[in-house]
Amino acid sequence: MSRTVGNAFLFEDREKEMLRKMIWQVADFCGVEVLTYCIMSNHFHVLIQVPCVDCISDAELLRRFKVLYPKPTKYQVASFAEIERLLLAGGDDAAEVRQKLLARMGDLSEFMKTVKQRFSIWYNRHHGNRFGTLWADRFKSVLVEGSGNPLQTMAAYIDLNPVRAGIVEDPKDYRFCGYAEAVAGVVEAKRGLVAVWSDYGAKRIDSALRAHRSLIFGKRASESGLTELTRKQAVKVLEADGELPMSAMLRCRVRYFTDGAILGSAEFVRGFTDVWQVERGRRHPPKVNRVRGSGWGDLAVIQGLRRQVFG
Repeated sequence: MSRTVGNAFLFEDREKEMLRKMIWQVADFCGVEVLTYCIMSNHFHVLIQVPCVDCISDAELLRRFKVLYPKPTKYQVASFAEIERLLLAGGDDAAEVRQKLLARMGDLSEFMKTVKQRFSIWYNRHHGNRFGTLWADRFKSVLVEGSGNPLQTMAAYIDLNPVRAGIVEDPKDYRFCGYAEAVAGVVEAKRGLVAVWSDYGAKRIDSALRAHRSLIFGKRASESGLTELTRKQAVKVLEADGELPMSAMLRCRVRYFTDGAILGSAEFVRGFTDVWQVERGRRHPPKVNRVRGSGWGDLAVIQGLRRQVFG
C-alpha cells in the first residue's frame, strides 16, 4: 500500500485509470501476479503473488521489455534492437543484459518502485510541469499467507476500500478495483480472483465470484449487498470489546491489514518471528497476536498494534 505525500487527494478518474493500466503493465514485465488491487484518491492497495522465478528465455525477456516500453520511439526501438543483438550474440555482454533485466523481475520492491516512478513521471508531466515527490515515504507491505482464509480475507478487505469510504455500496460498482474488473470480465482480474479462491475449490470465475461476494457481504446478504450495521455502530461494538460478523468487520478500518507486518495462521506467522526479529534488531522475539474483533478463524499477526486498531 502506498499513499500520496501529505495524504493529499490527487487522483481523479483519469489518474486512477492511468495507475490501473500501469499496475497491470508493470506486473506483466516483472512476472508477478496481481490477485486484486484498489486505487483510491490518495492511496492504492495491491495484493501481489511473487512466483518462483524459473529460467526465463531470451524471447520472453524481449517480450517483457516491449510490454514496458510499447511505444516505438526512436530511443526505445534502438534500445530493443541493441538488447536483441546482444542476446543473440551471446557471451559476457548477453549475460550482463540478462542479469540487468532479471534483477527487475520477480521482486515486490522492484514492482512497486517501477509503478510509482513511472506514474510520478506521468503525473508531474500532465499537471502543469509539476515537480517533486508524489508519494509519501516507502510503500507499506504485509506478508500474507498465500492460501486459504488469510489470502481471501486480505483480498476482500482491499476490494472493500470504496465501500468503507462511502463511495459505493457494492465494490462491483467501483471500476478501479480488482473485484469490479473480474465482474466486468477482464481476463487478468478473473485469473487473480480464481487464484485467491483456488484452495476453496473455485476453479472457475463464477464460483470464485460467488465465494468472494459471500465473504464481502455475508451469506445472507450476498445477493442484496446490504449490511445490517453502519460503520459507526460497528466501531462502537468493537471499542466495547465486542465481536462483529466478518462482513461487518471488513467495513471498518482494520490496521491488522495494513500494519500487521505478517498475516496468516498462527503457525505461519510464528515461522517468520526469527527473521522479523533479526531484520529489526529486536532483543526479544515478537509475540504472535490473534486478530480480534470477529470470527477470523486462526488468523494472526506479528504486530500487537498498541494504538487504535479499528476505525
